[in-house]
Amino acid sequence: MFEATKVGRTVSKDDFKAQQEALRTELLEAQRELRETNIPVVVLVSGVEGAGKGEVVNRLNEWLDTRGVQTFAFWDETDEERARPRYWRFWRTLPPRGEITILFGGWYAAPIEHRFAGQCTDAELDSELNRIVEFERMLTQDGALIVKFWFHMSEENQKASLNALSRDDRSRWKMMPQKAKFSEHYRTFEQVAERVVLHTDQGTSPWYLVEAEDARYRDLTVGQTLLHAIRARLDSPAAPDQSAGTVSATMPSGPQAQITVLDQLDLSKSLSAAKYKTRMTELQTEINELAWSAYKAKRSTVLMFEGVDAGGKGGAIRRITSAIDARLYRAIPVAAPTDEEKAHHYLWRFWRQVPRAGYITIYDRSWYGRVLVERVEGFASDAEWRRAYAEINRFEEQLVGSGIVLLKFWIHIDQDEQLKRFQDREETAYKRYKITADDWRNREKWPAYQEAVNEMVARTSTQHAHWTLVEGNDKHYARVKVLRTICEALKAALENGRPSLSGYVPCGDKRPMAESGAPAGAKDAKGKG
Repeated sequence: MFEATKVGRTVSKDDFKAQQEALRTELLEAQRELRETNIPVVVLVSGVEGAGKGEVVNRLNEWLDTRGVQTFAFWDETDEERARPRYWRFWRTLPPRGEITILFGGWYAAPIEHRFAGQCTDAELDSELNRIVEFERMLTQDGALIVKFWFHMSEENQKASLNALSRDDRSRWKMMPQKAKFSEHYRTFEQVAERVVLHTDQGTSPWYLVEAEDARYRDLTVGQTLLHAIRARLDSPAAPDQSAGTVSATMPSGPQAQITVLDQLDLSKSLSAAKYKTRMTELQTEINELAWSAYKAKRSTVLMFEGVDAGGKGGAIRRITSAIDARLYRAIPVAAPTDEEKAHHYLWRFWRQVPRAGYITIYDRSWYGRVLVERVEGFASDAEWRRAYAEINRFEEQLVGSGIVLLKFWIHIDQDEQLKRFQDREETAYKRYKITADDWRNREKWPAYQEAVNEMVARTSTQHAHWTLVEGNDKHYARVKVLRTICEALKAALENGRPSLSGYVPCGDKRPMAESGAPAGAKDAKGKG
């Protein structure tokens, strides 16, 4: 497939000068129009070594208004990045709507390098590429424009280019001599690249192959292609492929649809005050010890709480945080998204809060707002909330696959108990802040929320991230069940010493964590393992 990038296309100096001014003007105008839209643009720059990727990116920053462009290179992983799922570093770099981000290699660099080095099989590579396809589809369905450039040249031209770069003291190539292995095995690298490009060349995020031998031709081609892609998107602002992106499950209709998974909960379950006090003391002591053990073992934990208004989420969370050293956790109350959060994919704000190895993040409400509040209140379109089930499942799979202990709690109470708690909040001065007009209004939509919760559990209670439904009418019983579930999960994770997804190590993430938190096999300053 790369034959088309080895035909010797060139552009003369005069032609380049004549075309450059008009192209730059049009790019700046397109960028100005882009700022007024909800379209984030991701430009991925990849290809063979020595093809001038850095020169192209410098040229784009010269032609565009750099106030709306950010550039990221993923060279060495920081300790902060190694302590989290691999895609955390990419989510942090995604642009807000109306702006452009240029990524060197992006999420393709590691899979290509690992397959080239024989660190994974073709099957493992294909599995990672499937994840990439779904990731890019998720971004494009949310409105993003992804423009992917692959720069290529013949083996002979690459050798000449690298020889020239090796004599340039300013060249990154001279600073990273380990990349020389790619040119030494040109055909092997090309075979891996072809597999990657063919597998991920999708209609919503296609690859553009660019012949890189002649710098003027290369730069003009990239600028014109980027301009055309932005213009096409501006002329058709609706995000492509608005399908749900997952197989549609058949949900019941008719009278049987009124019976939900929540109706199966025995809300009469309770615990005496004396037994509650004893069990709570035991469980809080245990969870404190387990939290420190998880910290030492570099096992992160994500606790996520959902439930009806006044269901007892806050009370359960306080019983957890009061037992754990405050340095080990962060509690994140999730409210309506800020303007900055609205400017990104809805999962962006949750990726930002993923804990580093050994720490705990507690979400009071979560990413499930997309299929609950946003669905019922009409804040998300049908296409948006329907495809969110698959997006959430993939998000959680990545968390668990990286070694995170993920627990999802739905705390449920009946309508009579909710009314009682609402009235108590209105009558008690220090609780009054908890009750709002929205809480009363939401009671009127109880059946709609019940239906949404039922479908949420059916579609997102997976083997690696199942829901724990908590009977919440009795606060004592609910709190004990929550803490007991956490303790049991942490003990199991620490005993197993592996992620919950057995053997889940994607081709792009060959960095299992050692007990010290450094990648397995890392050496100390004395060169010892």
